[in-house]
Amino acid sequence: MFDKILIANRGEIACRVIKSAQKMGIKTVAVYSDADKNAVHVDMADEAVCIGPAPAAQSYLLADKIIAACKKTGAQAVHPGYGFLSENVTFYKALKKQDIAFIGPGELAIASMGDKMASKKLAMEAGVNVVPGHDELIEDVKHAVQVAKEIGYPVMIKASAGGGGKGMRVAHNEKECKSGFERAKNEALSSFGDDRILMEKFIEQPRHIEIQILADSHGNVVYLGERECSIQRRHQKIVEEAPSPFIDKATRKSMGEQAVALAKAVNYRSAGTVEFIVDAKRNFYFLEMNTRLQVEHPVTEMITGLDLVELMIKVAAGEKLPLAQKDVKLNGWSIETRIYAEDPSRGFLPSIGRLTNYIPPASSDHVRVDSGVIEGGEVSIHYDPMIAKLITHGEDRAQAIDHMRTALDGFHIRGIKHNISFLNHIIGHKRFLSGDITTNFIAEEYPEGFNPLDTSKSDLAPALVIAAAVHNIHKIRANQLSGQFTGSVREPDDNWVVIHNGIEHQIRVELEAGSHFVHFDGKDYQVSTNWQFGQPLFHCSINNKPMTFQVERSGVWYHILHGGVQHDVLVLTNFAAQLYRYMPEPNESDSGKFHLSPMPGLIIKLCVSEGQEVKAGEELAVIEAMKMENVLTAERDTTIAKILVDLNESVAVDQPLIEFE
Repeated sequence: MFDKILIANRGEIACRVIKSAQKMGIKTVAVYSDADKNAVHVDMADEAVCIGPAPAAQSYLLADKIIAACKKTGAQAVHPGYGFLSENVTFYKALKKQDIAFIGPGELAIASMGDKMASKKLAMEAGVNVVPGHDELIEDVKHAVQVAKEIGYPVMIKASAGGGGKGMRVAHNEKECKSGFERAKNEALSSFGDDRILMEKFIEQPRHIEIQILADSHGNVVYLGERECSIQRRHQKIVEEAPSPFIDKATRKSMGEQAVALAKAVNYRSAGTVEFIVDAKRNFYFLEMNTRLQVEHPVTEMITGLDLVELMIKVAAGEKLPLAQKDVKLNGWSIETRIYAEDPSRGFLPSIGRLTNYIPPASSDHVRVDSGVIEGGEVSIHYDPMIAKLITHGEDRAQAIDHMRTALDGFHIRGIKHNISFLNHIIGHKRFLSGDITTNFIAEEYPEGFNPLDTSKSDLAPALVIAAAVHNIHKIRANQLSGQFTGSVREPDDNWVVIHNGIEHQIRVELEAGSHFVHFDGKDYQVSTNWQFGQPLFHCSINNKPMTFQVERSGVWYHILHGGVQHDVLVLTNFAAQLYRYMPEPNESDSGKFHLSPMPGLIIKLCVSEGQEVKAGEELAVIEAMKMENVLTAERDTTIAKILVDLNESVAVDQPLIEFE
């Protein structure tokens, strides 16, 4: 067994690997860029080595610097995590040349499965079902249009190397094909250093389901069931679960056996994942094989009781798998949600900045948080926007969902925008609850995006009741403090007017035996809590049902967040409510003459020039942020008066980019 391993990664996955290594008594070495010098994984490891500037291309993607760090610290093996160099065969060869073990599969598996074209051919030879498509690389835009017509729209345009949603576009027509080819090619080059592009038929109403496999160097291969990964945005998974609510035992067995056959065909060892696309009739087709640990591996760990990282390390050290296929048991249900630094209300644009508040839910037998950040840390523009993963486990799917909703209610992040409310809204959606999901779920159910302030389909009562109860607590304290100076303590008013979305609601609140009794809309609610002033999380019971709300007070307003919905509530006395009716609406400034940057990023393309007339929908510029290209388009027909930024300039959110006439 190894005495010391180096983790060639950052963030939550680096922390995850370090935890397993520490449990095994193995010393760890972290590597970090200048931007990560104060990162959590650096502090957790026994040793840490700086490998360069913030951009990944100058640090985490440089194999020679990783190898130099191994030599400097005496690390005998490298765990690559996922992303970066995890599926880079050149990195594998360089490590092998220096007699440093790679905690992952061998050269054949990495090289063949890392190339989508080669992997598809090998899959066919191994008897694995494959998606219809073009067998060769796409040469240019003209070739892309020609092939798309031959296959028939819609088509999937995707990078031959890499994965994780980078370099992937769906095209439904020639215009989207041309634009998608260019975007996919650029993203592939930026993310993987390889701009080769493939094209295949896009299966409609699909599910994305993958099989986790484990293999050793002694010829043993097992599959550990499936993961449902159909909830995706821009081909990036955001909710995963195991097992799938759609797959039956016969399909699971067939998919698992094909995954094992493919693994054996490439002499696979270590943990790996075979991804399939599944249609409504449970016909399944091979997509790709990821020769690394997957982001969503915790859901498999939760239902199997296995530590995949530990097993990867043992296999890399030459040990045999400690289990056979008959020993694999699936217990209960597990769900994972990915917490991203992005703004759902602004088209999920990236968000960067300092985590002024970071309070994850407490870990327990049914709640796990994999995170690589702490309160006060920075979310950088240079890396992937995922900051944490939340995983829950239950005896069945319904219980796992209940645990997830409760945990999301209690996950408090401030300082950056994030997608926690969106995730909570998805988990509570009737289609998700029923298991009726496909990879089109988000596009179909959230065609206009997501706004946490949209309360049209939510139950108002809990939020308004909590707002009144919290306001009552504040008023009781205010009266007590006032009494210390006046010598007499006033009782707070019992009757309040709660204003929500311009509608007034009459609420009565009484304090009795430590509980707040709230009368609202003809019903009585007993609110019991140990909440203290300044706590952002309001843990309570309403009529003996435990619930968690995130509560923020801003002047006379209360912002109540629960179940993926934010309620902005004003609580006033009856007299104050009468005066409030005469308050004028604030005027918003007109920024229509400027196109503002919707996100922080780098200007990589300017598509217009000063004096040029543009039509609505025409491309203005392209911004790169967090490894993704984002196209900015004109919202109306206009003329370009002035371009306010330069090519390759870094811009901030809401910075004016272009002025219109």
